Amino acid sequence: MTNTTPGSEATLAGADTSPGPAPAASSHDMPRSVAALVFLRDRGIFVLWGLLILAFAFWCSPYFFKIDNAILIANAAALTALFAAGVGIGIMTGVLDLSLPGTAAVASCVCGWLLTNGHGVTVGLVAGLATGVAVGVVNGLITIRGFNPIIVTIGTLSVLSGLAAVIAGGYTFPGLTQLEFMGTHRYLAFGDSFSGIPAPVFIVAVVFVVGTVFLTRTREGIRLMAVGANAEAVRRAGIHSDRYKVLGFVISGVLGALGGLVSTANVTEANPNASPAIIFNALTAVALAGVALTGGRGSLPRVLVGALILATISNGLTIRGIQPYWATVCTGALLLGSLALERVIQTAVSERLMAANLSVHQKKV
Repeated sequence: MTNTTPGSEATLAGADTSPGPAPAASSHDMPRSVAALVFLRDRGIFVLWGLLILAFAFWCSPYFFKIDNAILIANAAALTALFAAGVGIGIMTGVLDLSLPGTAAVASCVCGWLLTNGHGVTVGLVAGLATGVAVGVVNGLITIRGFNPIIVTIGTLSVLSGLAAVIAGGYTFPGLTQLEFMGTHRYLAFGDSFSGIPAPVFIVAVVFVVGTVFLTRTREGIRLMAVGANAEAVRRAGIHSDRYKVLGFVISGVLGALGGLVSTANVTEANPNASPAIIFNALTAVALAGVALTGGRGSLPRVLVGALILATISNGLTIRGIQPYWATVCTGALLLGSLALERVIQTAVSERLMAANLSVHQKKV
C-alpha cells in the first residue's frame, strides 16, 4: 500500500470536514463579498436556527424561551439526529443507506426478544448493535460488487421489515422497562427546580462528538471522506476504497440500530414496524445541513442543527396550537428554499472567485 501523509489525505478528500472550501485565492486576497457568501453557505444553517429561535421566542412568548422547553426540543430532535447521523455519514462517504428504518426495527426486535426471554440488558443491547453491523456489512459487500446502493438498501429494507415481523411474531414486545436508563430516564436533576436532561440527549451528544472527531481528526475518518469525494482517486493513491465503502455502511447501520434501541427505550416497547418517517426526517435534516449528495463534503454539527431546526419548528407551532401537519409543510418549504439559496450562493461564489483569479492573473501579466 502506498504511504500517504495526513495532508495528502485531507487534500484527497476535498471535503469540508471543517466547514468551508479551500478557495483558489487566499483568504487575504478573497473579496469581502465572496467571503460573506462563503460564510453564508457554510454557516448559514446556524444563522437560520438562531433566527427561528428568535422568531418563536417572540411569537410563542412566554412559553418557548425557557430551559424546560429547550430540553423538550433537544429530546424531540434526538431520534432524528441519530438517524440523520447515519444517513449523513453514509452520504459523506459515498453511500446512501435507505434501509435504516428496517435496521432499527430488527435491532429493536432482537433486543426485545432477548430481554423478554430472560437475557440481560447488556446482551440485548450488544445483539441489537451487532445487528446494525451485520446489516451494514451485507449492504456494503453487495454494493461493492457494482450494484446501485439505493436499490440494494431498498431491497434490504424490505427484507429487514419482514425479518422484524418474523422475530416479533407479528406482535410487539411490551414492558421493556429495563431500557429506561437510555430512554425516559433523566439525569442531572436539581430538586424541583430542574427535572434533568433526558438520556437520549446525552447519547446524541456522545455520538456527534465522537463522529466529528473521527471524521476530521483521524486517518481512517479522513480516508473515509476521501472515498466519498473520489473513490477512484483514493484507489490510485493505494488505499483500499472498497473497504471504506463497507465501513461507511457499517457506521450507518450501527447508528440506525442505536436509533432503534433508543426509540424502544423511549416507549418501553419493541415494534417490528419500519416507519418510513424515519428516513424522511433524517434526509430532510441532512439536506438542510447542506451535505452534498455526491459525497465527500459535509459536517456532522450542521446535521445536528438540521435535526434541531425540525424539532424547533414543530415545537413552536405546537405551542401556538397549530396543527402538526403544518410543521411538515413548513419544513418542506424551508428545505426547498435552502436548496435554491445554496445553488444561488454556490454559483455566485464560483463566478466571483473566477473573476478575482482572472484579475490577479491580468495584473501579473
